Amino acid sequence: MPNEPLSTARRIVCFGELLMRMSPPGNELPLQSPRFEVRFGGAEANVAASLAILGHDSVMVSALPDNMLGHACAGELRRHGVDTTSLHYAEGRMGLYFFSPGAMHRPSEVLYDRADSVFARVAPGAYDWPSLLAGAQWLHVSGINLALGTSTAQATLDAVRAAREAGLSISFDCNYRSKLWGSRAAQAPALLRDIVSEADLMFGNDRDVALILGRDFPGATANDRFRAAADAAFAQWPRLRRLAATERFHRNVDDQDIVGLLATREHVLSSTTHSLTQIVDRIGGGDAFAAGLLHGLFRNMPEHAALDFAMAATCLKHSIPGDVNTLREADMLAFLTQGGFEVKR
Repeated sequence: MPNEPLSTARRIVCFGELLMRMSPPGNELPLQSPRFEVRFGGAEANVAASLAILGHDSVMVSALPDNMLGHACAGELRRHGVDTTSLHYAEGRMGLYFFSPGAMHRPSEVLYDRADSVFARVAPGAYDWPSLLAGAQWLHVSGINLALGTSTAQATLDAVRAAREAGLSISFDCNYRSKLWGSRAAQAPALLRDIVSEADLMFGNDRDVALILGRDFPGATANDRFRAAADAAFAQWPRLRRLAATERFHRNVDDQDIVGLLATREHVLSSTTHSLTQIVDRIGGGDAFAAGLLHGLFRNMPEHAALDFAMAATCLKHSIPGDVNTLREADMLAFLTQGGFEVKR
C-alpha cells in the first residue's frame, strides 16, 4: 500500500503506453524452457507507480484492451495506489515486450511486439486534456510516445501544450529507443525538440541532447560532456530549468558503476558513484531515478539531496525483479545512511 499522503504531495499525471512484459525464468534464453514470467510496466507507468508508493496522487492516462489482460494491468496499477479512472478501454491488443536477461558478458535484449496496439490506435482527439489535467500540478511524458506513431506523437504534443496552458510543470524523459523509431528515426530530432521546448525538467544525457540538436559534445569525462550539453540545452530552450541523467560504467552485465548528474542554469551537481554488483533487474532503473528526483523536488529537498534520493531509488531498483521500484521513502533514506546489511528484525 502507498504511504500516507504528504503535505507536499503532488497530483501528477503520467501519459504513455502500458505494456505486458514476458521474461524467461532466471537467466535463461527465451523458450529455453517453455515458461515466461509475466509482469506489467511501461516507462511512464513505472514513474506513476513509484510516485504513488511514495505518497503522491498519481494518475495514469493510457489506453488498454477491454479484456482480461488490460484489466489485469489496470489492477496492478491500482495495487500500487495509482489512480486508473482516466484509463480508456477499447477492442484491440495489448502491447508486449519480451525481455531476455543477460549475464556476465552476454548483454540483455528487448524484443518489442507493440505495433497496432490499442494505445497506438487511439486518435489524438480522444483525449480531453483539460479534463484529464484538472487539479494536477505536474505532467510526465516520454519520448517513447513519439516513437510509436503519428497519433501517439500528436497526443503527447497536445498533452504538453494543454499542460503548459493550464500552468502545470512538465517533465520529459527522452527515452530514445532506436528499435521503436525504426524507419521514422529521421523524424526523432524534430519531434523530441517540440516536446523539450515545453518542458521544465528533461531527463536525458549528452547523447540525447546531441541527437536533438544535431551536434556533438566532446569532453574528457562524462561530467564534461554533460555540462557542455546542459549549457547548450539551456541556451536552446528558455523554459527548461533542469537536466538530469545517470551515467553507467560497465564491467559486465551484472556489475556496473552508476553516477547521477543534475544541471540547473546555475550549476551542475554530480552524485557519489555507486557500485551495482550482482544486479537482479535493471529494467525500470531510469524510471526509478526519475520518480526519485521528482519526489525529492516535490518534498522541497535541496537539489543535491533530491539527486541523492534519486540515486538511492535507482540503485535499489536494481535489486527488485520487475519494472517498478516498489520501495518506500524510508528504504531510500536508509540506503543513503548506509545502515548496514543485517536482517531487519
